[in-house]
Amino acid sequence: MRTLVKSMCCVLLSFMLSATAFATKATTEFPKQMPAKGVSVFIFDPHRTTWAVYDENGNLIKTGHGSGGRNYCSDIHRRCHTPVGTFHVYAQEGRGCKSKIFPVGKGGAPMPYCNYFDGGFAVHGSYEVRSYNASHGCIRVYPTDAKWLQTILHPGSVVIVKPY
Repeated sequence: MRTLVKSMCCVLLSFMLSATAFATKATTEFPKQMPAKGVSVFIFDPHRTTWAVYDENGNLIKTGHGSGGRNYCSDIHRRCHTPVGTFHVYAQEGRGCKSKIFPVGKGGAPMPYCNYFDGGFAVHGSYEVRSYNASHGCIRVYPTDAKWLQTILHPGSVVIVKPY
């Protein structure tokens, strides 16, 4: 029993340390300040699978882990990277947001708290936020982060996707 308790403590401690290291990594990858845009700004770095949000005054207010489009999607037989560039949120949906396309042929994949920024591409919640880019092109963030993002991002907010 004592060995089991020690093992569980070690696993818990290692998880806490890795989560802390990841949070520190995400925070240090983005500057604390950027030029003010007058609207909130969401930046996603698919190379590092991290994101940051700045307020309308250019202050960093939150960072986190996310994943974007993968190199190749076997169901559509092509690359499905998240579009790179500067976009604007043009529509939002709440907890019930669903894909109109995926899974292929029927749609309906859950995309809670989606913020559309380019065609059908969105920043949205997912319980499958990998440590690598795994989506069909959307930016997946944890559902709690997606819900929070909807309080910060609004139509007109800037979305910047850095190069892969």
